[in-house]
Amino acid sequence: MDRPETIAVKCEPMTVDSPSRPLKLVVLADLNFNPPETDDLDSSIPIPTPPPITRLSNEESHQEGGILTCKEVEPGEVEAKKISKVGKCRSRSKIESSSDCGVDADGDLANQGVPASREEKISNLKMGLIHVARKMPKNAHAHFILGLMFQRLGQSQKAIPEYEKAEEILLGCEPEIARPELLLLVQIHHGQCLLLDGFGDTDSVKELEGEELEEILSKLKDSIKLDVRQAAVWNTLGLMLLKAGCLMSAISVLSSLLALVPDNYDCLANLGVAYLQSGDMELSAKCFQDLVLKDHNHPAALINYAAELLCKHSSTVAGAGANGGADASEDQKAPMNVAKECLLAALRSDPKSAHAWVNLANSYYMMGDHRSSSKCLEKAAKLDPNCMATRFAVAVQRIKDAERSQDASDQLSWAGNEMASVIREGESVPIDPPIAWAGLAMAHKAQHEIAAAFVADRNELTEMEERAVYSLKQAVTEDPEDAVRWHQLGLHSLCSQQYKLSQKYLKAAVGRSRECSYAWSNLGISLQLSDEHSEAEEVYKRALTVSKEDQAHAILSNLGNLYRQKKQYEVSKAMFSKALELKPGYAPAYNNLGLVFVAERRWEEAKSCFEKSLEADSLLDAAQSNLLKATTMSRLCTCFSSSTVVRDS
Repeated sequence: MDRPETIAVKCEPMTVDSPSRPLKLVVLADLNFNPPETDDLDSSIPIPTPPPITRLSNEESHQEGGILTCKEVEPGEVEAKKISKVGKCRSRSKIESSSDCGVDADGDLANQGVPASREEKISNLKMGLIHVARKMPKNAHAHFILGLMFQRLGQSQKAIPEYEKAEEILLGCEPEIARPELLLLVQIHHGQCLLLDGFGDTDSVKELEGEELEEILSKLKDSIKLDVRQAAVWNTLGLMLLKAGCLMSAISVLSSLLALVPDNYDCLANLGVAYLQSGDMELSAKCFQDLVLKDHNHPAALINYAAELLCKHSSTVAGAGANGGADASEDQKAPMNVAKECLLAALRSDPKSAHAWVNLANSYYMMGDHRSSSKCLEKAAKLDPNCMATRFAVAVQRIKDAERSQDASDQLSWAGNEMASVIREGESVPIDPPIAWAGLAMAHKAQHEIAAAFVADRNELTEMEERAVYSLKQAVTEDPEDAVRWHQLGLHSLCSQQYKLSQKYLKAAVGRSRECSYAWSNLGISLQLSDEHSEAEEVYKRALTVSKEDQAHAILSNLGNLYRQKKQYEVSKAMFSKALELKPGYAPAYNNLGLVFVAERRWEEAKSCFEKSLEADSLLDAAQSNLLKATTMSRLCTCFSSSTVVRDS
């Protein structure tokens, strides 16, 4: 099993560019600073913190004779429809001025020698702008820059009065000193803030289709040809559609805009986020890579690119018994290292970014550095103690620590209480109820699974089982059309050996997501364990038809195990060979191939397979047990073959 990730994605705010300098109108400081929040104008400004998104995980379910690979979907699963929720919910948090660091060695970001903190810089800049605006109340440019600063930091309500004041001053100028260019910029930004500030009800917004979409794109092209500065207005429309969940419309508007204004960084960033939420990892990566190349030290660009890498390469992680060693597989290490370096670079620019620390924790976890991962999460929790996403991530980490050590200690109780508090407080803070309930179910399920191995009290086990089932069913109730929740419920029943019940839930899952190979594969396992071999074979084949390149090897191994049970040994070996061809070193396939050789009484070949299985994954207990048995049988056969027969005379 592996842990759900909390991945932050930043949507870029909008600015309007001047004709002489197409990318920057005025550069006084980095307006993407993220200072702390207060309500006072002379204080610092809040930053948005994103919600968690999901990810996939694998868990191995062992059969006495062989290994059936069950793929478990954790509360945070990276499917396209769950990714679509990234960045839609924003919460605001107050940041501490803590100087301690979250990681060691190359992850240690403390004491960088920076003369002033980011909060101090932005506070000084804001105070200077406010001072200028007060001392020179007729200075339209000062009011405009102050409004721009608020807008870039997501403070539309504070930006609007500044733009109104600047517009009033410019409209009152004599004709000979009129500044129409600045007035146009002020009016465009003012309109953006009014649109975003009044864009509260996103539920009523629908995808743009047909003639309506064509008309909007036509107007977009015409307006950009007349005045390239209108790009900011269209970027605002794309961002509004993105926040409303109208991903296809947002992609259409933003991609059309980017084709006309290829150097618009905000549009490029928002288009990357839209692709990421729609599940198109390739195009998302291209957008973020282009943005990083154009703006090397932009924290949001680095965080977004790292988020894309985490979504793509850490969505499926092998559990114990599926090459679940101490760290990521070889093809995951390189992108995880790139994600880590991007996040470290972003944190050097903004060490108070809590969600960047959470993502850094995820990258360390994927690389097997659990100590650094824990320290990063501790840092994030100190910086942003009230953020639901951060609290969720810390609770998940404690659950995983308990599972890894098989220690049903107070950590699980703490994690369960924290998940419950996330649900209780979700009414006042943006939270996704199905995700929160799935997190609570994960804590309860871990308690039950660990206790089942160590606790003898049947009443206590029954109570834990009931809590886990209740939480899983509540997650389904929150979103009945979510196949992931039905899959979780079915997988829990499968692990509890309630095969008929698991088939009911898994069929509900595949009915809602026909392309989910994990659900089909687990349904095949349940049918196989119920001795419904013919139906299981058909389901496995269906799973293969919808599986992706990195999923087929596990399904082939399960199918090979089915043929082994049916004594079709040659077909079985062909399935395992194909699985190992797709995934060299896949531990369950080696173990199951060894069982075929055991059935054929080829002890040396069997021993070799079990040894290879353990080399690939030392945590595979079934392979260890099978190796001992095969070694014993090999010795007995050798002993019998070398002994002489004594005949009676």
